Amino acid sequence: MSTKLYVGNLPYTSTDQELRDMFADAGTVTSAQVVIDRNTNQSRGFGFVEMASEDEARKAIASLNGRQTGGRSLVVNESKPRESGSGGGRGGYGGSRY
Repeated sequence: MSTKLYVGNLPYTSTDQELRDMFADAGTVTSAQVVIDRNTNQSRGFGFVEMASEDEARKAIASLNGRQTGGRSLVVNESKPRESGSGGGRGGYGGSRY
């Protein structure tokens, strides 16, 4: 198991510090980041938290997954690594449309 966790369904007002504080009861938080939309500078409603150990990560999942925060039910699970080539972009220059 990884120590990096995905946290979904966050209130759009969430900050990095609030995310860190939310997970502190489960153990040592080494990083906490709410993902921000670069166009609007607003939260995208999810983030990532890294715990100091796998045991702390498991404890965080057990205690926070499904918890109500800001009227929303959190989704907390192990972060999956990005697959190469799976960017959500719209492509580049040139290339065929059909």
